[in-house]
Amino acid sequence: MTALHDAPTNSVTFLELEITSRCQLTCSSHCYAQAGPTRDHGTMSAADWRRIIDEAAQTGVETVQFIGGEPTLHPAFAELVEHALGLGLRVQVFSNLYRVRREHWTLFSRPQVSLGTSYYSDDPAEHDAITGRAGSHDSTRANIVEAVRRGIPVKVGIIRMRDGQRTEQALAEMRSLGVARVHVDRVRAVGNAAKTALLPSTSELCGRCAEGKAAILPDGTVAPCVLGRFLPAGSVKTGSLADVFAGQQWARVAASIPRRGGNCVPDTCTPKEDSCQPSPGVMTACNPDQDGSDCSPAETPACEPSFD
Repeated sequence: MTALHDAPTNSVTFLELEITSRCQLTCSSHCYAQAGPTRDHGTMSAADWRRIIDEAAQTGVETVQFIGGEPTLHPAFAELVEHALGLGLRVQVFSNLYRVRREHWTLFSRPQVSLGTSYYSDDPAEHDAITGRAGSHDSTRANIVEAVRRGIPVKVGIIRMRDGQRTEQALAEMRSLGVARVHVDRVRAVGNAAKTALLPSTSELCGRCAEGKAAILPDGTVAPCVLGRFLPAGSVKTGSLADVFAGQQWARVAASIPRRGGNCVPDTCTPKEDSCQPSPGVMTACNPDQDGSDCSPAETPACEPSFD
């Protein structure tokens, strides 16, 4: 029997748009979306995504995150980003930064746009083994350097996959390159990482899903976040975003997610700044000044007040 918890009462302000399942990398050991080079863009058309962005702006969403898969592979990617910016929304692009087109650098340099990416090790061989793509370390690292050089806000999530992985060295490397927002988290047992699990568990979630945050998957399914994709809460293919958020299914899903203990500092534990990104790319939910701390599972009181 699923335990119910107090449902969040705040409206959704951070909306993840998983516009594709295609990716140049394979990440067979951990990709939450099970993305890869042979996957498609799903059943949501560009017109569907434009409508959802319109509805998001109307319902109080402040930030949309384009994610995948690799969102820049979607043929309407630039058009959709421009559409969101034209409505006054902030945009975050969560990219593997394996390949960046020249025109995309121009797009990323726009005001109100930021980047997020994943990084696994300062050792190229270890990083490439995790992503399943030779040369991915060097490409991603070089594009992180370029983003910093251009003054583009960039956040880096380092995913701890196994004992002995050079995560701390990777953390130090990112700091030395001038990355201001970099954090370490463990892999979550969702998607490819759930191979040994019979069913995904809400204990793998950060405890902030559906709390000011939601995700839309490539088939139009609405979920509390991209990691919580096993908790469908409605569909924008058959209804509006506002109807989903006002529906009983969304309320039931939100109430089923165990919440964190501890007292959170305002704006440091909220989805406005992608407080719990998926693996790859999880950002620490608490105290951004404590770089490298883990975003613990929901049953652990990991969100404690800051005494700065």
